[in-house]
Amino acid sequence: MNNISIVKKVPQIGQLQPDLLPHFKAIRRQSEQLCEPLETEDYVIQVASFASPAKWHLAHTAWFFETLLLKPFLKDYQPFHPLYTKLFNSYYDTIGDYHPRPERGLLSRPTVSEVYQYRAHINEQMERLLGLYEHPEYNEIVHRTLLGLNHEQQHQELFLTDIKYNLAYNPLKPAYSTAPTSPETEVNALIWLSFTGGLKETGFANEGFAYDNETPRHKVYIEGFKLASRPITNGEYLLFMEDNGYQESDHWLSNAWSAIQQQQWQAPLYWEKQGGQWLTMTLAGMRPLNLHAPVCHVSFFEATAYARWAGKRLPTEAEWELASQNLTIEGNFVESGLLHPSTATQDTPLKQMFGDVWEWTQSAYMPYPGYQQKHGPLGEYNGKFMSSQMVLRGGSCATPKNHIRATYRNFFYPEERWQFSGIRLAEGL
Repeated sequence: MNNISIVKKVPQIGQLQPDLLPHFKAIRRQSEQLCEPLETEDYVIQVASFASPAKWHLAHTAWFFETLLLKPFLKDYQPFHPLYTKLFNSYYDTIGDYHPRPERGLLSRPTVSEVYQYRAHINEQMERLLGLYEHPEYNEIVHRTLLGLNHEQQHQELFLTDIKYNLAYNPLKPAYSTAPTSPETEVNALIWLSFTGGLKETGFANEGFAYDNETPRHKVYIEGFKLASRPITNGEYLLFMEDNGYQESDHWLSNAWSAIQQQQWQAPLYWEKQGGQWLTMTLAGMRPLNLHAPVCHVSFFEATAYARWAGKRLPTEAEWELASQNLTIEGNFVESGLLHPSTATQDTPLKQMFGDVWEWTQSAYMPYPGYQQKHGPLGEYNGKFMSSQMVLRGGSCATPKNHIRATYRNFFYPEERWQFSGIRLAEGL
């Protein structure tokens, strides 16, 4: 198995500069570098409806540029294949039908080679389009290209979480890469940092790119609160388990209790106990559990149950953003090559706010005051999912560093735990 090849520095894509081609090439190349450790068979497998095959991620991100940029803006553009419009559409109802998501892994064709040819075709045609500086709609081309690049970075993270889930299903527990092991240094004791309340502003208001769900910037009243200095560790979560955390219904929301009974959860996803020792599946295969690293692959249900057991709560997304808004975006991102949460080493009061694990908040994923969903496919990107999901903040060890910001809102259903999702606690003053 090959070592994973990581682009150490991708140009910042936040500014609306006229020449996007270097950024486009870098992001597109990164997706293909992430696939270098795969065997051909790995590209096709799909063991759950939510975990798409690697081949599909590569094709869908090409589809995005073809459908939303090349077809509407490049007059003489010729589609690579007429049926790809349906085959690699994810959920855009305004564009047309799409192949059922749970059946993406049933398609052996197009082959992996043909998908790479498709990507090469799109790259070549996008290079032509991005060179048309006098195009009457060039500002819209720039905007959609930035959206497409950020969209591709989202799929780079999804690729890693999906391939981990797909490989973990295999009894051989094969490794995706030979990622190094982070040092198992003892973590500092958890402390509580106080933040004053009042009328605050949250949401994106800077120059550069942001998703529409991060806007508009708006005022929100926040009571004074305390935030934990770091995420909860595996060792701390293990204490919850050893105290019958999964057996005591009092810790759990009603639908959460039903979920753990039906799915028989006894530990975070990927944990296995062998010979009295806890192991966990990583992208480098099975490894002993690092008790000092942040717990990950826990659902909102589990995060809330742990918080209740600990006598605390999860932060709201407004509290999380207020605490992080002046912090430097540093941490364990995909560029580190670890591809797994590591022990906190930052010499700052608030540690690991960015990278390592996405942190669940207690906030439902809803529109901000004044938000207006666009019509058409661009309006489907975020707006139509504002129901029944919860917000996570901060990025993870699988997130590209230049993709994240303090206002970034990720969202998943409360029972989902295949993402690198973890826990940071909060409480009132």
